[in-house]
Amino acid sequence: MANKKGLILCVCQGTCPSFNKMNTLEVLNAIRREKLVDFVALHPQLCADDGDQYLRVLLDNKDIDKLYVAGCDPLMQKKMFRETFEAIGFDAAKHVAFDVRNLTTEQAVSAIKDLIKNNP
Repeated sequence: MANKKGLILCVCQGTCPSFNKMNTLEVLNAIRREKLVDFVALHPQLCADDGDQYLRVLLDNKDIDKLYVAGCDPLMQKKMFRETFEAIGFDAAKHVAFDVRNLTTEQAVSAIKDLIKNNP
């Protein structure tokens, strides 16, 4: 089976002011429509316990070759997800983290497109 690439947009519960200028569903739709990844998802808080569980279930799919997570600081993401990735045997090098806080919808779409194209 072919390897898959996916994008998760994590939005700090949807209440963080740093996402006020962004239409999160339009961001995901723009990426989905261009078929830059095989799947897109929205999660309210990947750093919470249920976020760990979500990642465990999602990444149980051994065909996922690249997981882009647009949300908070990339270093913070790597620290927060390290234990979960190790517990399920997901290679952390397949995780591409990037910060989309304080961006408009258009800026976020552009940043995500660039990141995916530069990190296939």
